[in-house]
Amino acid sequence: MERDRVKEVIAQQPRLFYCSQCGTKLSYLHDGEQERPYCDNCQIYIYENPAVGVAAVLFNEEGHILLGRRKIGRKKGMWCIPCGYVDCHEDVHEAAVRELKEETNLDIEVESLLHVRSNFFPPAKHAVGIWFMARHVGGELRARDDLEEVGYFHLDHLPEMAFQGDLEVIEKIKAKGIL
Repeated sequence: MERDRVKEVIAQQPRLFYCSQCGTKLSYLHDGEQERPYCDNCQIYIYENPAVGVAAVLFNEEGHILLGRRKIGRKKGMWCIPCGYVDCHEDVHEAAVRELKEETNLDIEVESLLHVRSNFFPPAKHAVGIWFMARHVGGELRARDDLEEVGYFHLDHLPEMAFQGDLEVIEKIKAKGIL
């Protein structure tokens, strides 16, 4: 159902207007599956792919999860597992390490894959979220970049969370006893 709503929003509001290869104004043609941007000059469909985001799940010695309070955007003031987008040509594991350092000043090692899901927030912006379990290896905790505050929280006493995906990850951790 969520995917259908996203398709509807995208169909109502085209987001690509010019070809990234030649700069020609795009038309929208049906490719047999759906309406897609098409460059008449290059004679190719332009595919809109989701952005990829990563998050590093980190626990302290007491089993409390690291969260950050967002300082910008629609979810300002709400809390999340520290996260960010993967840069072009960047490995997802390296992105998780970089993002956690940028936002919390902590150095980590990625240990394992924890969760993957599609995110549609806002509906026209499709992202794939990847959550990794991580281990702290250095650095002193402090809020940086997109976060105004960081702290560790008991899994049963969380602040107001920004993202459904983070809540799913936390429920998965609790249900499977992952720590």
